[in-house]
Amino acid sequence: MAVVTPLFKGHEELPDLASRFVEVDDILWKPTPCDGIEMKVLMEDEDTGMMTALFKWAPGSKLTFHEHVALEQTFVIEGSLTDDEGTVTAGNYVWRPAGSRHDAWTEDGALILSMFLKPNIFLDGENEGVQLR
Repeated sequence: MAVVTPLFKGHEELPDLASRFVEVDDILWKPTPCDGIEMKVLMEDEDTGMMTALFKWAPGSKLTFHEHVALEQTFVIEGSLTDDEGTVTAGNYVWRPAGSRHDAWTEDGALILSMFLKPNIFLDGENEGVQLR
């Protein structure tokens, strides 16, 4: 099975059609290519690149210019997230179509849940060409 919760123990022995219950607190935060942004991968399909992840943004952090290769969805749990089109605040949701490009930032920090059908690709700076995984 290509769909996994990376670094989460106990799923390996389950039958293919069994539910995967995830203790989110047991997953460690890992750094992303952007300073001040960490992630916990909750589900990832290694074959397609589909992924659901929590992201913790430190105050003042920025996700550099990138492209959404496929539909991206984000729900803001705490704080707010801003780009050139607007701000999404806690308890609200934004989705972006495939091919959309932007950078995003937070003034005061944020905790967000994002779902990707394919990994984002960074388009400039030291992370150019890197896929967010």
